[in-house]
Amino acid sequence: MSNRLDAERPILLVEDSIHDAELLCHALEEEMDPSRIVHVRDGVAALEWLEGTVHRAGRLPQLVLVDLKMPRMTGMELLAHLRSDSRFRHLPVVMMTSSNHTEDLIAAYDNGVNAYVRKPLEFTEFSAIVRHLMHFWVTINLIPPDEAA
Repeated sequence: MSNRLDAERPILLVEDSIHDAELLCHALEEEMDPSRIVHVRDGVAALEWLEGTVHRAGRLPQLVLVDLKMPRMTGMELLAHLRSDSRFRHLPVVMMTSSNHTEDLIAAYDNGVNAYVRKPLEFTEFSAIVRHLMHFWVTINLIPPDEAA
């Protein structure tokens, strides 16, 4: 199975901070077509977008990048929802956060996160991390075919 088939799948960015979302989108745009990036501001909006996408197109995103602390529904709550729903349980989810709390790291892995990344403060380092993430999760990593289709 080649990831070339997934070249049109979007990347879902779930981030409430406009500043962090802009930085992430800028870093992501260095690696891919910016039209593939879908930004929502919390877990509730992410679930609504996922439900609509499955209903309309039957295609899931290739990757979900999730912030930990957000209003309405936290990244941890979103992760729990995704892992409890058979349509979304295999979606690759990367938690990107500024949290240094070991409890958050452990809870994320307990809830089925695929990777947990701390956001560095310096843009050059942040951009390099995003490039490495995209190279692995979008170019190298294989994901199961859509189960929702």
